[in-house]
Amino acid sequence: MERIRNRVTVEFDRHIARVALSRPDKFNGLDLDMMYALVEAAKRVRKQTGIRAVILSGEGQAFCAGLDFASVTRRPGRLLAGFLPWLSKDNLFQRLCLAWRDLPVPVIAVTHGYCFGGGLQLALGCDFRFSEPGCVFSVMEIQWGLIPDMGAAVTLRALVPVDVAMELAMTGRKFDAEEALALNLVSRVAPEPLAAAEAFASTLAAQSPDAVRAAKRLFRDTRTGSERRALRRERWLQLKLLLGRNQREAMRAKMEKRDPDFR
Repeated sequence: MERIRNRVTVEFDRHIARVALSRPDKFNGLDLDMMYALVEAAKRVRKQTGIRAVILSGEGQAFCAGLDFASVTRRPGRLLAGFLPWLSKDNLFQRLCLAWRDLPVPVIAVTHGYCFGGGLQLALGCDFRFSEPGCVFSVMEIQWGLIPDMGAAVTLRALVPVDVAMELAMTGRKFDAEEALALNLVSRVAPEPLAAAEAFASTLAAQSPDAVRAAKRLFRDTRTGSERRALRRERWLQLKLLLGRNQREAMRAKMEKRDPDFR
């Protein structure tokens, strides 16, 4: 297990990467060191070519209580540096959430305790969200006179209707896991969400890694745009799979009734 900036732990176990927010005394509140550590952790996961699934969780009593305002405002220079530059696609605050969406492999967030503000936006940047029943959620930035600015303009709009997104952002109200499930903000509610995520990650890791990556790319790339473009992307990704070794291995293993040996 590796610690990054004493804020995030990363562990690689065969085909699964486990990343954990590690600031439990502050309910994993996001200070600048944790933000940089999350971006760095995503880069390290990307470099591990054998990884087929990622589990992102939080240590202690909460997944993430959001931005640690008391900490980040003590260093206004670093805060401003993270907010800039204007001409890039994203800044530090957006990248720490969108870096997980942009990984080629599926990422599962496991939420418990609190999932507020930037913590919720971090979870929304993942492909799946497993939550314990007692987890409390909130798009909390309005309470500080702000709007959500860690990628919610991309991730939240993809999951809920615009009026729901505005209502959550304008009120900052708290809601439980069952409502989050009904709103499509979490994928599954389970008494032991980390165990459920482990089982799901193992299922994903047992599939053809080429096909799993292609499925993520297909549905991410075709979420917006024309039907013609979506169908063209679907055909192209399928052709690449048909020309690959892992697809042939999947067919052989299925016909021979054995476990596949994917590369």
